[in-house]
Amino acid sequence: MERTKQEITEILDELALLLEMKGENPFKSRAYANAARSLEALDEDLDLVVREGRLATIKGVGEAISKKIEELAATGQLRYYHDLKATIPAGHFEMLKIPGLGPKKIHILYEKLGIETIGELEYACQENRLLDLAGFGSKTQQKILAGIDALKHYRERRLYTEVIAEATDLRKFLADQRGVVAAGIAGSLRRGNEVVKDIDLLAATEDHLRIADAFASLPQMASVIAKGDTKVSVTLHSGINADLRIVSPSQYPYALHHFTGSREHNTALRGRAKKYGLKMNEYGLFREEENILCRSEEDIFAALDLTYIPPELRENMGEIEAAAAGQLPRLVETGDMRGVLHIHTQASDGADSLEALVREAKRRGYAYIGVSDHSQSAYYAGGLSPDAVRRQHEAIDDINAGEEVFHIFKGIEADILPDGRLDYDDETLERFDFVIAAVHSHFQMAEEEMTGRIIKALANPFTTILAHPTGRLLLAREPYALDIHRVIDAAAAHGKVIELNANPLRLDLDWRHCIYAKKKGVKIAVNPDLHNLAGFDYMEGGVTIARKGWMEKEDCLNCLELKEIREYFSRMQSFKIK
Repeated sequence: MERTKQEITEILDELALLLEMKGENPFKSRAYANAARSLEALDEDLDLVVREGRLATIKGVGEAISKKIEELAATGQLRYYHDLKATIPAGHFEMLKIPGLGPKKIHILYEKLGIETIGELEYACQENRLLDLAGFGSKTQQKILAGIDALKHYRERRLYTEVIAEATDLRKFLADQRGVVAAGIAGSLRRGNEVVKDIDLLAATEDHLRIADAFASLPQMASVIAKGDTKVSVTLHSGINADLRIVSPSQYPYALHHFTGSREHNTALRGRAKKYGLKMNEYGLFREEENILCRSEEDIFAALDLTYIPPELRENMGEIEAAAAGQLPRLVETGDMRGVLHIHTQASDGADSLEALVREAKRRGYAYIGVSDHSQSAYYAGGLSPDAVRRQHEAIDDINAGEEVFHIFKGIEADILPDGRLDYDDETLERFDFVIAAVHSHFQMAEEEMTGRIIKALANPFTTILAHPTGRLLLAREPYALDIHRVIDAAAAHGKVIELNANPLRLDLDWRHCIYAKKKGVKIAVNPDLHNLAGFDYMEGGVTIARKGWMEKEDCLNCLELKEIREYFSRMQSFKIK
């Protein structure tokens, strides 16, 4: 099969979007969206279903759509998809990134004003041409202008998860080249920053020019900005810039440290070197004219009487002082994670069955999961009624009865209502092993009101974990107005856990606030907010941010062994209202 089920599902979803952007009959668009949901829920091997000609028997997949799926499965291509996409101005896809501007409104803008690009849209807003359009008006026009400003701000920035795979491939290419002694990723990517501007790479070799030519000639390169024998700057087809610095093997440790940064960390470390009578730069560590031999970054730190500082901590936020005192944390690792909480199933808006999620969790070596579908207020996400909760708990009990070394905990992602209450009565809340409290509405509250709302939810005896605490969506939505330090203080006072939501669009709690939470003794749950099996992969990115936040194994709730987390939830149960 040329395309995976996930890839075919994504194309069906995009077809639904394209048809909506074209202004086609909404039933036609909805048919493709429904077919995508049906494929997501399919427990069988899609390749087998296609070979046996049973696609049309799947609910929501009619004859016309089944033929398109067969074409994708057989060839990896779909003529209808490419032809339809070619009819949509390229700028319309960029417009979809503007908050509040969906496919229907983009179609109206094109049909009524001929707008094809964001630049044309910005000009039209400045000329007040949207005021008389049906469904728009003054407020919408102002929101669009604000969205365009935000898009300009974020355009040159990318999510870590969007970039790391491509950077890893480039590093591997360099490492495999004849004559390259060492190759590494540097810059903000190596430090694990959640958002980056470019890719920084380093290669150690004596054959500078040949490596520069080989790198610049890679098929991933859209254009070469500059090329010399020590530095190559390119733009990749993905749109991000990449800089390769080529150094001699003896310079590599110094260059790796220097180009990893951050600037603030490097400045502080140079200040320490100066106190030792040393000069430090990307070429070496010098005492007058003598270059002190360092074969690794560990040697560089040792020369300055420091223990090795992991790249994630190099932000000049106390890591140098801690290294001098031998008090750096033993940072948490992905392998320390024993379970995965905050998992959505088909019972609400998840794509996979409970059984499929259990199989995948066990395959990945986890000892437990925590099911936490949406609560009843989240009608848009299939939130669970109290009766649905009861049925889900019966299904969980049935699975747990057949498990000896694996366990499913009964959880829920309960909405925090505007007044700070959770959206179930106490009798329903008492049924859960743990409760994740989350804000999903009324984001525009004033800071004092939002802070009070969340603190009230933390004071609720049934709350266990606060989900995605600031509500941010990286490069898309700023955090809501919130005094996060007061929220963390409240979590500490009430013995509650705060989530580090590992979804790459969130990574919320911010790593800077993780540092504060650690100081206050608040446990962190690294949660993937998983809506499909691929969401298990989010855990690695979440752990990276936990590391940046100085988190150790002991600081993370889901590093507890199964017996330990059972006891933890049991202790929290004892505080609930009976």
